[in-house]
Amino acid sequence: MADPAGTRPRPISIRGGRVIDPAAGIDAVMDLHLADGAITALGEAPAGFVPVQVIDAAGLVVCPGLVDLSARLRQPGQEHKATIASETRAAAAAGITTLCCPPDTLPPVDTPAVAQLIRQLAEERGHARVLPAGALTRGLDGEQISEMAALKLAGCPVMSNADRPVRNTRVLRRALEYASTYGLCTFLHPADAYLSEGGLVHEGLVATRLGLPGIPEAAEVLGVARDLALAEQTGARVHFRGLSTARATAMLAEARARGLPASADVAAHQLWLTEDAVAGFNAEAHLIPPLRTAADRDALRAAIAAGDITGICSDHQPHEPDAKLNPFPQTAPGMSALETLLPLVLGLVHDGLLDLGDALACVTCNPAAVLDRPLGRLQQGAVADVCIFDPEARWLVGEDTLVSRGRNTPLRGVQMTGRVRWTLLAGRVVHEG
Repeated sequence: MADPAGTRPRPISIRGGRVIDPAAGIDAVMDLHLADGAITALGEAPAGFVPVQVIDAAGLVVCPGLVDLSARLRQPGQEHKATIASETRAAAAAGITTLCCPPDTLPPVDTPAVAQLIRQLAEERGHARVLPAGALTRGLDGEQISEMAALKLAGCPVMSNADRPVRNTRVLRRALEYASTYGLCTFLHPADAYLSEGGLVHEGLVATRLGLPGIPEAAEVLGVARDLALAEQTGARVHFRGLSTARATAMLAEARARGLPASADVAAHQLWLTEDAVAGFNAEAHLIPPLRTAADRDALRAAIAAGDITGICSDHQPHEPDAKLNPFPQTAPGMSALETLLPLVLGLVHDGLLDLGDALACVTCNPAAVLDRPLGRLQQGAVADVCIFDPEARWLVGEDTLVSRGRNTPLRGVQMTGRVRWTLLAGRVVHEG
């Protein structure tokens, strides 16, 4: 990543922290030494190593910088909601060092020029590494496949149609074949376009009570079934971006057991919230995919524990205040979620669902593997992306505690446990709090 200041990273020692690297199976109190943007040693410092800065991490956890598979930064095209500068600053405050942004910017990421613009803006700000997903189809219209080879050369590690299902199955098949030719993973939003069209919330008791059009479970189930069949037909590597139902999760587990190269992630809030959050027409809980039933939430948790779902992301979608103030059907879906990602993941540890190493794997090495990038690790020689957090610190989600320009969250007023103290990107301190 380019250095805005034009200087080399300073030698830094991080001392006395509980170092956890899920990829290497490391979980021990030890020192970590960084120089020239890389990790030079764990434990004893190399001979002649003289740190310019020493970070006292006693009582804190030291882990790889988090990798977020889905975070909308709103630039280019929607700077009234947020910018790359504002949201990468929020990412740094959340311990996130790498973000993958969906291609539904304005214009979409269907040309190398847009991909290069996003990367350049992120490098100039220097708060986090941004990897744009390339558009699977031109204009995200689902009609013509994009120039994936050129997008890959421009720095797009994966292809995606964002949250817009490709209605034409023949087009999707050809797109998967093309992506596979270039070794690209395809992010898929599993939803039958016709069943989900016009829906606002989960089709269930809450939707009926509020009189809101629903998105049935069958929409996701049919989407996953079609996409798995095409993945098996083409041999393409697919990743389901944001599963939300128990039945779809079970279908993925069965496919993975048969050796299909398919993976999935879940938004962190889907592991905690249910359709009940929409009660009272709470627009902050207007999300796509929608919040589902308690049974679905529990099945998603079980899939994380079993390793069938390997990644947890923020699915960050910041909005300006007005976007959530209209009557529910006219509000924009999505929540600001960067800064609650780590605390919600740590909550799974507090609940006994995962141990700390497995939980951190879901936001470090596992998503890095999906992106096919050598990130999310603390081994010697690896890039020095580091998150240092206090696992016991408590804070309230609110206007004065969020760095993101988006304050739209149904978690406002909720007490979180886990707070980032330092974030280092390629050996530089980009957040200290």
